[in-house]
Amino acid sequence: MKRFLLNWLVLTIATSVTVWLVPGLHIIGDYSWVAYGTFALFLAFINVSIKPILHIFMLPLTVLTFGLAALIVNTFCFEIAPLMSHSLFGTGVISDGFGWSLLGAIVVSIVSNILNMLAMD
Repeated sequence: MKRFLLNWLVLTIATSVTVWLVPGLHIIGDYSWVAYGTFALFLAFINVSIKPILHIFMLPLTVLTFGLAALIVNTFCFEIAPLMSHSLFGTGVISDGFGWSLLGAIVVSIVSNILNMLAMD
């Protein structure tokens, strides 16, 4: 449970940095920290449950495309999280299109990896 909470905190910080950097991402709701937290919560759940299954099914295509299919899986997961957070809590992070979601997924991955490396020290 401690690891999940740490991952949720890292994703919340990474999401706030990503929304600040990527102009095509916006928050919905009254409080930005609630929007970041709910989006990160659902992204963490998706990363734990659905994403590994999608990566296994997409493995042949990922090998053929030299890893580009993995970006599509990450973007798909980045698109699902706002739908879940907005439909359940009425808050979250939305994107203006697929390209912004792709860029947002890349930035969240980079920032969360950096934060995870810092948290391990």
